[in-house]
Parts: sequence; C-alpha cells; structure tokens
Amino acid sequence: MSGQAGGAAQGGVLAPQDVYLTWLYVPGDRPETVAKALRSGADVVLVDLEDAVAAGRKRYALDATAELLADRHEVPVHVRVNALDGPLAPGEVRRLAPLPGLGALRLPKVNGPADIARVAAWAAGPPALYALLESALGVEQAYAVATAHPAVAGVALGEADLRADLGVRDDGGLAWSRGRVVVAARAAGLAPPPQSVYPDVRDTAGLARSCAEGRALGFLGRTAIHPRQLPVIREAFLPSDAEVSAAAEIVRAAATDAGALALPDGRFVDPAIVAGAHRTLALARHGTR
Repeated sequence: MSGQAGGAAQGGVLAPQDVYLTWLYVPGDRPETVAKALRSGADVVLVDLEDAVAAGRKRYALDATAELLADRHEVPVHVRVNALDGPLAPGEVRRLAPLPGLGALRLPKVNGPADIARVAAWAAGPPALYALLESALGVEQAYAVATAHPAVAGVALGEADLRADLGVRDDGGLAWSRGRVVVAARAAGLAPPPQSVYPDVRDTAGLARSCAEGRALGFLGRTAIHPRQLPVIREAFLPSDAEVSAAAEIVRAAATDAGALALPDGRFVDPAIVAGAHRTLALARHGTR
C-alpha cells in the first residue's frame, strides 16, 4: 500500500484491498511460527528482526527471512529491521529490499526525516516504508517523517519505548502523542495509523475496550503479538450493522444532491459526512471479502 493508497488525499475513501486491520508480529528467527502466522488470518504478517530476536540469533533471523521473501505470499509480509543507527540495519535493508516477497519495511525508532533518507539510500529504490515513532523527538517530527519520502506508506507509535522516554505511567500520558500521529498521517495523505500492541494476550476484554478507545481517536486496526488477539481487533474496528445502515442511508441521499442536505429524521449532512459514510462502507466490505 503506497502513501496515497489509503485514500486520505482523495476524499478519505478506502478500497477494501487497501484496508489493513490486523498486523501480527512474529520473531524472524522462528520460521515455523512465521509459517503459522501466514495462515492465521492476519491482514499483514510483521516479521521482527529487532526486539523479538536475541543478539546471537540476528544473523539466522535475517537468513531465514530472506529465504521466506524469495517467494511472494498471499498475505503481505512486512519486516521490522533493527535500529537504524546500529550496525545491522544497513545490511538488512540492502538484502531484503529487492526480494519479491517483501511487502514493506517497518522502521523502528524513527526520529526525523533524515532516518527515512538513510533507508531510502540504502535500498536504492525503497519498498513501502512504515515509520515507528518511539520517542518524544519522533512524535514532534511526525508530519515531517510522514512526508519525508514518497515511499513512506504509514506512521505509527511504538508505545512501550515512548512511555519510557516520556516517563508516563498510564494511557493519559500518551493522549497527545496518539492524537498527533493520527493528525500527521491524515495531513500527509496516508492511511490512519494502527494502534500499538496490547501486551496482555489473555485480557481480550481489555483489548476490546482499548481498541474502542483507539477507534474513537482515529486509529484504524492494531498490531498484535498473538493470534488470539486478531478476531478481537477485527471486530472492534469493523463498523456495526447500525453504522453500516446509517452510512448507506447517507450515501443514497447524497447521490441525489451534490450539496448539503437534511435526512428524513432531521440530521444535517454535508460532503464531509458523506465521505465518512463512504469510509464506513469500505470497512464493511473489508469484513465480508
């Protein structure tokens, strides 16, 4: 999905094939787990070469991932490389970027446009890039990062590291950062960012509540660390039957009037509301594909 494929710059209407709701992280040094992830129903499989892989397994993880990406897969495969200011990332980017099975690179701890420029230089014609903002500096640079290069397809928060950097103890301390990244993505014409991982894989009720809060803030979908989280995330971000019905009514009414109009129940509808209704219907189609 390119930086414009999410449709934000074109009225905000998402095509079903462009909607990613579930992003499943798997360690790059466990090929058997990656194979299971590809059958899990996740919209995107995120092969991790960074935090999930011990130092002594980094080379093996890269070799296994390169072997995986020698072929294309029905499910998009993205790879999170190691720290951009460390010794491993340049070689990982150069080796993986040309492979036919790579859907995108996920870049950790991006602090500004210079980090994106470095990756683009290493790749010499980079694939889609997703930038993780995991520090106060990264959040402050959110829009600059989102517009740093045509290959940037999305931005998102890495909340575990961001919490540590900000010294916050609960979600309230992340409210501004979350709003910032949602606004930056929209302003840059990118798809809405997915939420960061919910670390308690057994607390599905808490995950559902957290997803509802994220959806209300403008996030779309979420990264996961266990397959059992996928159906909870998917249900939370798909529109309800009532939302679909209301959106369809708005779109039908708008088809007969190019300006603002009032529905039979008295609700006022303008072009921005119509665009939102189209987004709702696009998400609903994603749920039935």
